[in-house]
Amino acid sequence: MDMSSSHSMAHMSMGEGVPSLPQLQNFYWAVICTAIGCATLVNLYNKALYRQRMTATSSDRFYPSTPKALLPRTIATIYALGREISYASFRFNAFSKRWPWISALRLPWSSPTVGRALMVVAELVLVLVLCFYKLDPNDQWQWENIGYRTGYIATAQLPLVVLLAGKRNIIACFTGTSYERLNWLHRWVARILFLTVTIHMGFWFVNWARYDYIKIQLTTNPIAQRGFASWCILLWIVLSSLAPSRRWNYELFVMQHVITFVGFFVAVYLHVPAELKVWVWIAVGFFLFDRLFRAGATVVVNVSLLNKSPKTLAPKATFESVSGDTTRITITNPRFKWKAGQHVFLSCHDLAPLQAHPFTIASLPADGKLEFLVKSKSGSTKRFFRHAEKTQGPPQASYNKCHDRSVILEGPYGRIRPLRQFDSIFLIAGSSGATFTVPLMRDIVSNWMAHTQERFDTGNRSTSSFPGAATRFIRFVWVIKSRSQYTWFASQLEAINATAVRLKNASYNVEVEMSIYITCDEKLEAVDMSVGRQGVLEGKDPVAGREVPLVLTDGTLDCVASTQSSKDNSEKANPSVISVDSACSSAQNQAKVATSCGPNGVCCCTQTIEDEAEAVESGRQCHCQCGVDNIEAVNERAVPIQSFEQEKPPSGASAAEEKIETLDCPSIPMISGRPEPRRLIRETLEQAFGESAVVVCGPQGLVDDVRRSVVFLSDDRAVHKGTGAQGIYLHTESFGY
Repeated sequence: MDMSSSHSMAHMSMGEGVPSLPQLQNFYWAVICTAIGCATLVNLYNKALYRQRMTATSSDRFYPSTPKALLPRTIATIYALGREISYASFRFNAFSKRWPWISALRLPWSSPTVGRALMVVAELVLVLVLCFYKLDPNDQWQWENIGYRTGYIATAQLPLVVLLAGKRNIIACFTGTSYERLNWLHRWVARILFLTVTIHMGFWFVNWARYDYIKIQLTTNPIAQRGFASWCILLWIVLSSLAPSRRWNYELFVMQHVITFVGFFVAVYLHVPAELKVWVWIAVGFFLFDRLFRAGATVVVNVSLLNKSPKTLAPKATFESVSGDTTRITITNPRFKWKAGQHVFLSCHDLAPLQAHPFTIASLPADGKLEFLVKSKSGSTKRFFRHAEKTQGPPQASYNKCHDRSVILEGPYGRIRPLRQFDSIFLIAGSSGATFTVPLMRDIVSNWMAHTQERFDTGNRSTSSFPGAATRFIRFVWVIKSRSQYTWFASQLEAINATAVRLKNASYNVEVEMSIYITCDEKLEAVDMSVGRQGVLEGKDPVAGREVPLVLTDGTLDCVASTQSSKDNSEKANPSVISVDSACSSAQNQAKVATSCGPNGVCCCTQTIEDEAEAVESGRQCHCQCGVDNIEAVNERAVPIQSFEQEKPPSGASAAEEKIETLDCPSIPMISGRPEPRRLIRETLEQAFGESAVVVCGPQGLVDDVRRSVVFLSDDRAVHKGTGAQGIYLHTESFGY
């Protein structure tokens, strides 16, 4: 027997007190809708809380982000407990020393968070209970009933899988989140669907096996053949959706994913009875709605027919090569509005046909332009960088303009709770993750200035403690590989610093603290220095043509001794790479480099700075933290530093006569080494008078470290448990798909 005869099973009883199959399907969706409804209520409460805090801010109330009444304090306590549980995760590498084979498995830094794991387990338990409720899998006479029921439950899951996959979906709209924060759940619900289908097929197979009937069914029964084809396609979808497959070639993954998705639904539609086809149509309807909505929005964003901008079918983008193998993409006069922290999918079919990648918008609408900073990796990003540097060669300190290209934008996407409602904000980013955190900081500071500019212009010095936002303290930390990457946002950060000083001098109770950490450890993971050098920044003097030691800040030394052949190979492989003076190796050898450094005297600034204030006061932020015994001797013997803003030498001047200017340290502290997120976050929380926000964007190792720090500090400080410690909102963004 198979699903072809299940048209009569919808209302057939499977025993006394056992719900019918349609009732079980409805119960499944009742639970799902209840969960979505609860998340919607939380979203509505967050919106109401934001409005209440902004109203309190406009009324000049002190500390508007602090809950004062009994009900808000109770809800804040519930939030704190829920966050501690949901943010927690298990570290696989904690046992790598005891069991070395764990490291060989190359497991991710951390397991999924407890919150995500609980959601997956809840979905799994719900499905299994519905599949086996009042049915005994050990009773062979009930195997057929289990086969029917699992088929019905599997069909009911199809709309949820599609809903979670869409970029414009109802769940994200109601719950106040964005598609990328639901995509992981889409994958896990699909895996549970695969498990359900496997159970469905398995019980039919064992039922047929009693009569040696499996081969006959698969060769003669079209319904069984279509069902088996559906299982095979779903198996491929699940396997090809694993992280290694997605990262290997994302464009190929998306293309085959859509094709196999269509094939799966066709096979399912032909397999299920007429009464179940409605579930297939609902899923297809959700899919078409998402695609049509996205297509319409894309046309509105890209096609200019009614506005004042030039009448074109697609906006023009300028590609500029900047330091760090990075491309700055700029689109002037954008045709849509966005919020800080959002991203768009960008396609440039002239350079990378049939490819669209998400890039965070590094600018604000007030800038009058869309700006992206794209690291050159592989595929389209590498083509963008090659195009940007094609006409003017490798990038130096200044930007190199290239020919404009037509691009297609889709979006904007992404959502984060408005940060201006929080008392204190801690922002930390790794490398290009600053494209997410810098606009968030600029947005708050611009709000401060928008509410105080009139007072500055008129000379009215009556002040408010919270101009334009409940935020009074911002802590910004940026971890970069090289000093040159600071130029990506140098002007914006210096402007923010100047604005904060101006407001503070005007007696406003606001403050911004910023620090830049410079490390050659780009992945922000533990480095075995005995193995070799990892990602050490290299550089070459563009004026004198000789190798020079690269100083990361005022005196920060990053040295590497290498042969001429290795330098040539490095330059051929990557034209933007800067090489380093071999004289640095002699100076480094005279300084007696410790064995903790890499081979050939490599100076990798990967030491964790446990006390930033002490490092800044003692001047250690200007020295390599890699075990050099006498760093002063190294600095004395080192060749002077080439300025990033080096002017061209006068005609006729020889290289030996060129004057190399020393780069001055900017007003923002720069420290050689890695930050200690837990200590920095604690300092931010301890001065807070209300709820704080912690935002991190960068490599997965950094994100996991920050998340664990927030969980530890929330528990250690007993947040909202009678100690007076205020809540911590965490928002994470990590690289990759």
